[in-house]
Amino acid sequence: MIHNRRQALGSATQYRYTPPPMEPKAIQQMIESGLEGSQAHVSSPDNTHFEAVVVAAQFEGKRPLARHQLVYATLGKLVGNEIHALSIQALTPAELAAKSG
Repeated sequence: MIHNRRQALGSATQYRYTPPPMEPKAIQQMIESGLEGSQAHVSSPDNTHFEAVVVAAQFEGKRPLARHQLVYATLGKLVGNEIHALSIQALTPAELAAKSG
C-alpha cells in the first residue's frame, strides 16, 4: 500500500521549475528599450499569455514575420518560457495613424 507521494515516486522525487510570472509592464519596457523610439502596449489576462501592440518606425518596409522577429529579439529567451504565448500587432507610425482615422 502506498502511504505518501514520495513512496509512490520513489526516492528520486523530481521537481519541475516554474518560472515567476511576467508582468505586462516589464515586457513593454523590454520591447521599448530594444526597439529605439518604439511605443508598446502589452496586456495579459494571466501573466503567461500576452498581447502586444507595438508601433515602431523600424517596421517600415518589413513583412509581418520580420516585424515579429524584431519584437521577439527584444525579449530573448523569455519567449517560450516565462512568456508562454505572445500575440503581436506590429505597426508603423503611419499605419497607426491611418488605423486611428
